[in-house]
Amino acid sequence: MRTAVVIGTGLIGTSAALALAGRGVAVHLADHDPVQARTAASLGAGTDAAPDGPVDLAIVAVPPAHTAAALADAMGRGIARAYVDVASVKGGPRRELEALGLDMTAYLGTHPMAGKERSGPLAATADLFEGRPWVLTPTRDTDTEVLNLALELIALCRAVPVVMDADAHDRAVALVSHTPQLVSSMVAARLETADETAVRLCGGGIRDVTRIAASDPRMWVEILSANPGPVADVLSAIAADLDETVQALRALQSADEDKRRGGAAGIEDVLLRGNAGRVRVPGKHGQAPAAYETVAVLISDQPGELARIFADAGRAGVNIEDVRIEHATGQQAGHVQLMVEPRAVAPLTAALREAGWALRQQ
Repeated sequence: MRTAVVIGTGLIGTSAALALAGRGVAVHLADHDPVQARTAASLGAGTDAAPDGPVDLAIVAVPPAHTAAALADAMGRGIARAYVDVASVKGGPRRELEALGLDMTAYLGTHPMAGKERSGPLAATADLFEGRPWVLTPTRDTDTEVLNLALELIALCRAVPVVMDADAHDRAVALVSHTPQLVSSMVAARLETADETAVRLCGGGIRDVTRIAASDPRMWVEILSANPGPVADVLSAIAADLDETVQALRALQSADEDKRRGGAAGIEDVLLRGNAGRVRVPGKHGQAPAAYETVAVLISDQPGELARIFADAGRAGVNIEDVRIEHATGQQAGHVQLMVEPRAVAPLTAALREAGWALRQQ
């Protein structure tokens, strides 16, 4: 791939453009908002000038509701040899294109499973897709050259290709992406009118659950409008679990010992099923999930503290697999939770203590 056009310079489009431009592809940027395209160009994602002729690949990165129209316009103008989109819903746009009678041999629907709570070109990074799954939904009509160009795009963005049927993809993202967004937002919404004292007690658990609730509502309305049925199906199943869990909790309030035992069994069941589901979530780089242990370090809220911890861990030859920060309420201090492989706990603990860090017992 030598040339590409990215149509839509939001988070995903600009991140793809940055990755391609950084690897020598001549990228042209287009957006209904010229200011946004110029912003992406100023970040090094390419040029907002139109190409002189057809490019190798057109990447349509607009909201799902506008994907088919943007693809139809691009294909009608013949701006590329091949066309892909990166919309988070795949079945609908494909059917719209088929209904318009467009040449489906030149088109391939794709979806990189990556994102952030922030949107727009200023949130984009060239490494957004590294190690992340990137779904391809080819059909029997897809031309081999188009598939190869899509695979080259994924390789240049250092993502991992995953081939799926379009409708199976939409059911999958309803479960692993779209429904979690709604559940996170619903939990966060409980905080809007909560007593200030309760809010001050927020810790790592509520921060984890509500992190994605900070996402752009307008963007998510467009995404959910394109995949409402599968999301409603998942939420319906969750609603059934919620009803059973509510009944189990009410039973725990009963004076009847048998009802309390039944309630405890119901709560244990949902927690155990949660354990079983969590184990299936892929670990780092899409590998099988690993069991890490946590080393908690007390730090002050001062510049350079995290860098010092990482440097001390590095000198001990320990790789930090993940990290979380738990701030102390009302204090300029907190705990850094360092997740490491079990065999690394002893050398890391010894090295940090020798360097003067205060450790918290887990």
